[in-house]
Amino acid sequence: MNRKLLAAALVAASLLTLPLAHAETVRWSRSSDAATLDPHSVNTGTNINISHQIYEPLVLRDIKGKLIPALATSWKLTSDPTVWEFKIRPGVKFHDGSTLLADDVVFSLDRARAPSSGMKALLASVAEVKKVDALTVQVKTKGPNLIFPDNLVNIFIVNAAWAKANKSEVPQDEKSKEENYFSRNENGTGPFTLASREQDSRTVFKQFPQYWGKGEAAMQITELVLVPIKSPATRVAALLSGEIDLLQDVPVQDIARLKADGKLRVNEGPENRTIFLGLNVGADPLKYSDVKDKNPLSDPKVREALSLAIDRDAIQKTVMRGLSIPTGIIAPPFVHGYEKAFDTYPKANAAQAKKLLAEAGYPNGFGITLHCPNDRYVNDEAICTALSGFFARAGVKATVNARPIAIHSAAINAADSDFYLFGWGVPTFDSAYVFDYLVHTRGKDGRGPTNATRYSNPALDAKIVSLSSESDKAKRDANIHDIWTTVQKERIYIPLHHQVLDYAMVRKLDIPVDPMNYIFFKNAKVAAK
Repeated sequence: MNRKLLAAALVAASLLTLPLAHAETVRWSRSSDAATLDPHSVNTGTNINISHQIYEPLVLRDIKGKLIPALATSWKLTSDPTVWEFKIRPGVKFHDGSTLLADDVVFSLDRARAPSSGMKALLASVAEVKKVDALTVQVKTKGPNLIFPDNLVNIFIVNAAWAKANKSEVPQDEKSKEENYFSRNENGTGPFTLASREQDSRTVFKQFPQYWGKGEAAMQITELVLVPIKSPATRVAALLSGEIDLLQDVPVQDIARLKADGKLRVNEGPENRTIFLGLNVGADPLKYSDVKDKNPLSDPKVREALSLAIDRDAIQKTVMRGLSIPTGIIAPPFVHGYEKAFDTYPKANAAQAKKLLAEAGYPNGFGITLHCPNDRYVNDEAICTALSGFFARAGVKATVNARPIAIHSAAINAADSDFYLFGWGVPTFDSAYVFDYLVHTRGKDGRGPTNATRYSNPALDAKIVSLSSESDKAKRDANIHDIWTTVQKERIYIPLHHQVLDYAMVRKLDIPVDPMNYIFFKNAKVAAK
């Protein structure tokens, strides 16, 4: 072959791997839909993942966990160690054509601090947000907060004038079910605009022509179609038949089959999320138990018995098909403050569990409802079914009540459950996020909104609050260790495992697993056909 023909052949071969330049639609399926489009209302991964397509925060975290600029081009501590300053990216347009300014950032951060906001605990350390000039905002915290920017990765910026014009100055209150204009409409700065929405059925996003990130992000997807499919078998069938292009919530029982299909690609990776059981240790009596004169979960021996009854290794092997990492702590190794010494779990011992129950005054066990989502975490309902069997061996009759995550999370946020399966990711990559939401006394200073255990420890609360104002890193780390020590001892949560995720997709896509299980479709690359 002469040089000209060889060069032509090489060029032709290279073109096969170039991205498509023409319009590209990607059909994306998950097991559940967002409960609302209000970006400050509900702090769940499903909601946040959708918000990241149409809204943006000041800072983001890349797939390796590093903070990177988003709507803020830079951020720094000022000479006052309680004041962070953010420089706003110039020339950014909202979807209605208006320009992003400092007023929008101030309004958004204040809106996310409102009592009805699911994000307020992230901003609990904030004393004041103020505009310095058109593109500069300062945030004053109640004390030196070394990790404050880490708390902003899911705090989305909205258009102040648009929110006020549509009488939606405060977030939708998930508990009341009362909607606002944000619930079904949007005006963000993100890479996609909302074209149409049929909740729990089909949502269509179109690429935003004036998106500031063109030239930085790949922006190869011009239309994104979200098709929630609750049934695992139906989701897989939709991928195999070509009805969808990307399946984010892949049933573990189908992974081997999907990997063997030459038309598909399956990417796998650990998630920054732990699955655990929450126990109502504070109510007396319980609402969802057949013990009516006291609360069995308030007894440490009962909590220890329940943990001993669980065979985490069997769950990993049979329920999760190897795609989980059994654990003894409710934070994955990604998180600052995680210690291997805490990450130990007991081997299942039904006989010892029975003995502890008898010592606690329940020789014949007791009955309780185990609330569980059925469309959020990997094999969530199947995990609960297995748990019910393990508890039965110890004498505890746990009746599984499985329900959609929108209902389940609302019940947890309303503290309307006694015994429940839940999962928690840590977008800040810091233990304070776990403590602020799951351990701190519920409802105090905006913290504890997802603490349905009713656990309250004023001394521990003080240590948790100190994490957002301690300027000495060594002292802060020592407090984190002390808090974890207490959490492990109290056993208000029973850790099960860290999740491992798989994304299945057609071969033209190659989307890596993000530890937070968020997909940023603006960065997705589509191979040429």
